[in-house]
Amino acid sequence: MDTRITMSNLPACGVVSGGEAEDGAAETREGAAAVCKGLEGIPPPGGKPKATASQANFEEESQKQPAVGHWKTLMPSKGSKEEPETACQDAGGTDETQSTEQLNVSRLRSSSVEIREKGSEFLKEELHKAQKELKLKDKECERLSKVREQLEQELEELTASLFEEAHKMVREANTKQAASEKQLREARGKIDMLQAEVTALKTLVITSTPSSPNRELHPQLQSPSKAVFRKGHGRNKSTSSAMVSAASQNVTPEPVSHERKEVDSILFAEFQAWKESPTLDKSCSFLDRIYREDVGPCLDFTKQELSELVRVAVEQNTLTIEPIASQALPVVKVSTEECGGPKKCALSGLPRTCKHRIMLGDSGNYYYISPSCRARITAVCNFFTYIRYIQQGLVRQDVELMYWEVMRLRREMSLAKLGFYPSEM
Repeated sequence: MDTRITMSNLPACGVVSGGEAEDGAAETREGAAAVCKGLEGIPPPGGKPKATASQANFEEESQKQPAVGHWKTLMPSKGSKEEPETACQDAGGTDETQSTEQLNVSRLRSSSVEIREKGSEFLKEELHKAQKELKLKDKECERLSKVREQLEQELEELTASLFEEAHKMVREANTKQAASEKQLREARGKIDMLQAEVTALKTLVITSTPSSPNRELHPQLQSPSKAVFRKGHGRNKSTSSAMVSAASQNVTPEPVSHERKEVDSILFAEFQAWKESPTLDKSCSFLDRIYREDVGPCLDFTKQELSELVRVAVEQNTLTIEPIASQALPVVKVSTEECGGPKKCALSGLPRTCKHRIMLGDSGNYYYISPSCRARITAVCNFFTYIRYIQQGLVRQDVELMYWEVMRLRREMSLAKLGFYPSEM
């Protein structure tokens, strides 16, 4: 209940008549007394009911006569007694309003202080949280920065190692390329040289056969008086040295063209089968027959062990035959009985004048041989030389012509075995 008294609730002060003033004063005293009684039962805003000083003064003054001297009388009236009571009522209402406003202001101040304290605590908490998060983010940034630096360092090291490895590989590739190019040039030079040699060899094969050898290809076929003896162990392999002139070995035969010839079907079939895939393996029927019928008997000498060594050397193309000079070198390393001498043949063991000597492989031992033994060895060497030419593809003839050449070489071996040889040997 609003007990505040404002000036608008009081009667307006002014020029009134005397009766109206007395009536207004009485009403004012009654209203003031009622207001004071009502205020006594209403507690103040602080919560504790207590009487104020304005209420006590108001009750005392209501019992006294009002002071007329404080009002300005405009005209004589009987309401002059009401003016002091109106002033007292005005003062009491103003004090109450001020106290109420002061209480409201104190309430607002206490509320604002409390709000400020709560807001300050909240802001402090938020600030503390933000500082913690900032510290965590700083640590995370520092960790990521270290990781980035480490990755950059590893990347630099890896890049450097890759470049170094690439340079190394390039250097090695350049070195290998240079070496390969050098080898290629050398190989091409060797190929050109070998092609020239093959061409020359083909030309010599065409112009030189066992029946009519080329003396430029075989200088050892020259007469012993014109041959120059070389000191030391200069040697010629059986591929070339054993190709001795058949004309110098054989009794002058009739020309082949004047002879009557007939191809043996069995021998020709064996030769054709061998010609399809030429080989030096004596297990094939063609070579097996020639070994049994010609090569074996032709190289069968009195000294069996030395005969076997001669046969192996002829097959492996490691036999060397060379003429003996008028003053032969002294024989060393083996006894004279084993390797013979200028007056004794090492293969037959018979006392014969030896004009040639042989060496088997790289043994360094020389064996003196008689003209008959030399004819037999050279006949076998001529046969093996010709079939090697066929195997290597150097003979470009008809199959029948090659067959007859093989038959002629077989005849030469048979004649040498029987003891026919040229006197100049």
